[in-house]
Amino acid sequence: MNSNDNNTRPPADKVLSDIADYVSDYNINSDEASHTARYCLMDALGCGIQALNNTECRKHIGPIVPGAHFANGVPVPGTNHYLEPVHAAFNIGALVRWLDYNDTWLAAEWGHPSDNLGAILACADYANRHLNNKYTMRDVLEMQIKAYEIQGVLALENSFNRVGLDHVILVRIASTAVAAKLLGANKTQIINALSNAWIDGGALRTYRHAPNAGWRKSWAAGDATSRAVRHALMALNDEMGYPSALSVPQWGFYDVLFNGKAFELQRPYGSYVMENILFKVAFPVEFHAQTAVECAFQLHAHVKDRLDLIDHITLKTQQAAMRIINKTGPLHNPADRDHSLQYAVAIGLIFGELESHHYNDEFATDPRIDQLRNLMQAEENPRYSKEYLDPDKRSIANAVTVHFKDGSSCEAEVEYPIGHRRRRQEALPLLVEKLEANLKTLFSDNKVTSLSKLMTDHKLLQAMPAHGFMDLWPAP
Repeated sequence: MNSNDNNTRPPADKVLSDIADYVSDYNINSDEASHTARYCLMDALGCGIQALNNTECRKHIGPIVPGAHFANGVPVPGTNHYLEPVHAAFNIGALVRWLDYNDTWLAAEWGHPSDNLGAILACADYANRHLNNKYTMRDVLEMQIKAYEIQGVLALENSFNRVGLDHVILVRIASTAVAAKLLGANKTQIINALSNAWIDGGALRTYRHAPNAGWRKSWAAGDATSRAVRHALMALNDEMGYPSALSVPQWGFYDVLFNGKAFELQRPYGSYVMENILFKVAFPVEFHAQTAVECAFQLHAHVKDRLDLIDHITLKTQQAAMRIINKTGPLHNPADRDHSLQYAVAIGLIFGELESHHYNDEFATDPRIDQLRNLMQAEENPRYSKEYLDPDKRSIANAVTVHFKDGSSCEAEVEYPIGHRRRRQEALPLLVEKLEANLKTLFSDNKVTSLSKLMTDHKLLQAMPAHGFMDLWPAP
């Protein structure tokens, strides 16, 4: 008999059961992970509030059908919308991710684990208001650590983008697991939900790359986290699962979408990812360009009055940056520009700063930007690529050398961005400043002070009911 015709139901794939066991049984006992999770939550919500200033973002926020309202629904931060949990997850996920300014994880696959907050906050709030749960923000932080861990550990050795799938597939998987747990699922129901999440396959990455880069990269995480909540809710209604969704020959995820290769897991699930998360502290740009922008800032004073005297500019970077953000030719929209290594470096060299408005269409008409871009030559530094994957280093190095027509030059190299664990103490006060600056785009000074005080008081935040926390964030 052909194994494909064998209708005997196998045990659940180990990847599914291991995630269900971890979400259900593992006790988080890392103070470092807990405190870091608070900073991640703080940073993500600040990014979401700032995103509301973006016209394109606001088009995606609110009910899917205009005027729809869910009684006692999940509040969407920075708005007056109260939504059912599936679309609330989309809204929160899209807000957090919109400006490409939230935390990052880089490995064989990369991504933004705070994308999972769409599902976590929506489900914790909904469970308290409608299912008589009593989740506190301590529970939220613990589920946050677990979602980060699932997404990040799966990403360590398994590259989905190499087979053309977008990294938000791992947001959908991690969010499905923690959403199901928050809504009261048992292990069997978690496995059922996860199997359906894997069967969804993955979105194509085309919206992140030339010549098709566009706004979908900003709402893709919201889409993934909302799909996760839907799978979790269906599992709670005893929707069946598919135990060999990954491994079944011919029709499983491995054979159809992963070149027949089973996932490799470098380490067991714990709290490693949260402890090593990367923050975007100083400027919104795709993370592989963060240290390149720091280099540009260092060189700004040396080149700002000599732009016409530059002969060429050499960018040394990692292999991942070469594949993702090395762009020549026209850049068509802000989503295209914030994923361009050359554009970000040009802004840093010319202005000595980089903010979200620097990607806008009207700003991009400054002729000096493309003049500098056209002088840039990007190339891989093999050492940077090797140390990028080294678990003891996890550097994201870049170097920028500006060569002038008279034969002189100036250069800068930065191996670890300010948001790296090796620079964590330097970054934390700046994250608080970033939060307060973001909140001031919407809230009064008194409200900003109140929210900042809460987010920097670990014990006070942990004790707060999850739904009470969400009630603090409506639009004024």
